[in-house]
Amino acid sequence: MVFTRPRDPEPLPARLDRRRIYVLPTRFGMFYAMALITMLVGALNYNNNPALLLGLLLAGAGLASLLAAQMQLSDLQLIAADAEPVAAGTPLELRLHARAEPGRLRRGLRLDDDGTFDAEPSVLNLDKGAGDAQLLLPTEQRGLFDVPKLRLSTTRPLGLARAWAYVWPETPLLVYPAPEPHGPPLPGGRGESAQARLHPAGDDVHHLRSYRAGDAPRTIAWKTSARRDALIVREFEQPLGSEIVLDWHATSGLPYEGRISRLARWVDEAEREGRRYRLQLPGQLAVGPDRGPVHRHACLRALALMPHV
Repeated sequence: MVFTRPRDPEPLPARLDRRRIYVLPTRFGMFYAMALITMLVGALNYNNNPALLLGLLLAGAGLASLLAAQMQLSDLQLIAADAEPVAAGTPLELRLHARAEPGRLRRGLRLDDDGTFDAEPSVLNLDKGAGDAQLLLPTEQRGLFDVPKLRLSTTRPLGLARAWAYVWPETPLLVYPAPEPHGPPLPGGRGESAQARLHPAGDDVHHLRSYRAGDAPRTIAWKTSARRDALIVREFEQPLGSEIVLDWHATSGLPYEGRISRLARWVDEAEREGRRYRLQLPGQLAVGPDRGPVHRHACLRALALMPHV
């Protein structure tokens, strides 16, 4: 809604004060009010004091429920919003972290996107003064994902009134490009030639050397040690595969977004095979060579932030 606070994305943490909490009766609350008015009019008409007293007590309970619903959100602090990057087309699991003073019980708060994506609502419970809620938001394209305006609401304690407030995190999230579903295998390794490195878990013996304190007993060459009358240890080596270069120019002939999707697929394949790889994009410094989750994220981030054409 245009006239509700906040009107623009805001940095977190944010605090919900009385100026941004809205309270209105629910449908059940409207029915309750109409029934209460009818009962009070009847009590006045027939001069029935017990019915009048009961009506006033019920009216007081209804007014108290308005205040109690507002207090469920009052002084609630929204600390942060984050999400793990996902490929385009995969729902993004947004996590909203909240905190409040532990003295007041706050449970069953409803979190939704106010109809922007019609996402399934989530429940926020603040146990011991802190809690978080997850909201699945659909993604369609790679790049930075702007978090929509989120709504926190509650109808507690009696369901007579609904209190709600909005939060609009100024926290763009990352969406990776969708990898190509089918495509050619990884390009052949080039760059650094295949080589080997010393590794205690290797399979091939590289050389023999004198024993050092801390060497594993399984590495001792007992026959050679007996001939030389000194402990001799075997050094093993592990072959290293050649570096894979994932080059933008190697995908020529594909449409622009298709080239990005193929490179994203090759990044995932290189990670699954445990290969070292380097990503080369036009107008950017090469990413790598390396491997592992951090390197994969750097490569996919570079692909996700490629300009749209």
